Amino acid sequence: MRPPFRADQVGSLLRPERLKQAREKFLGPQTPTSALGPHDNASLAQVEDQCIREVVALQERIGLQAVTDGEFRRRSWWLELVLGWEGFAADRTGSAKLKWRDASGPTQGFSDLNVVGPIRWRPSSVVRAFAFLKQVAKVTPKVTLPAPNCVHYYTGGKLGFYGKDKERFWADLVAAYRQELKALVDAGARYIQLDDTSIAFICDPAHREYVKSWGEDPMQLLETYAAKINQTVAGLPAEVSITLHQCRGNREGNWAAEGGYDPVADVLFNRIDVAGYFLEYDTARAGGFEPLRFLPKGKKRVVLGLVSTKTARVETEGELMQKIEAAAKVAPLEQLALSPQCGFASSIKGNPLGQAEQEAKLARIVSVAGKVWRN
Repeated sequence: MRPPFRADQVGSLLRPERLKQAREKFLGPQTPTSALGPHDNASLAQVEDQCIREVVALQERIGLQAVTDGEFRRRSWWLELVLGWEGFAADRTGSAKLKWRDASGPTQGFSDLNVVGPIRWRPSSVVRAFAFLKQVAKVTPKVTLPAPNCVHYYTGGKLGFYGKDKERFWADLVAAYRQELKALVDAGARYIQLDDTSIAFICDPAHREYVKSWGEDPMQLLETYAAKINQTVAGLPAEVSITLHQCRGNREGNWAAEGGYDPVADVLFNRIDVAGYFLEYDTARAGGFEPLRFLPKGKKRVVLGLVSTKTARVETEGELMQKIEAAAKVAPLEQLALSPQCGFASSIKGNPLGQAEQEAKLARIVSVAGKVWRN
């Protein structure tokens, strides 16, 4: 079977404590210049290498058919890539208009992405990290990237250097992504996942109002995003599987949006050229399964993110099978799969659960998928 697999996972995994300590020791204070992107510290790389070997072995022992490096060389799931290119800078003071939320309401702000010059690709830490993963993995190595539309959304509609020249901005951004994808494919990547929050954010009325504050129509922006993803992945070799992950925010147990997939489902499933979708479905914030009716019959697969990475409670086999059964009333069972709703550690601190709970959740996914699909 080609990716996405019946039992899969999104990407990031909880960092071992010794890895966190090593980053602090060898890179110093967590500043944008010292904590992001590739580094040449041999002592830290040795710790990273050891921790990655161990987490790959863990995933293989559990029975996953695709493994990641846990994003152990990253501090942030997305900033390492774009800050490694020319043209971007980030304000990480938390002053951005986008806010994280928890049960009590808004918390800190997102990082604010600024376009300070022409966007140009440079060899990235992502390709460098993947090369090591490919060496140590016995099963399919999977690599994750922030989606290009997600990068646009995090600018808050401010294109900085490009002013109002949206066409040039998109042309340069897509060109950089195409170079990144080529470098990954040349390094042997055959399973590449684009991580995105922007389309899922458009599901939220508050975020649609936010987009309108830029002078944009959110539904027209959705069409633009679909087109730019397609331009980014066009022409890749047939053996490369591209998936698109949708999340409403995932940082240390917090989130940033809510609302079902209804406003975006038709475009998401029918206008974007990917092999499969990882969809957050662990809470009522993501709505019901009804939007799956837009999934076209055929080879595309939806990976149901029913297992939460935001809580320590391990979902029971019964509740997962019941939810899969409910989803299968809307979309064909053979086009469904199972995963967590997101990564376990989108930032280096990680979500509020432990290594034992993380392993138990991944093992539960493999076990349930084996019983439901038997392949």
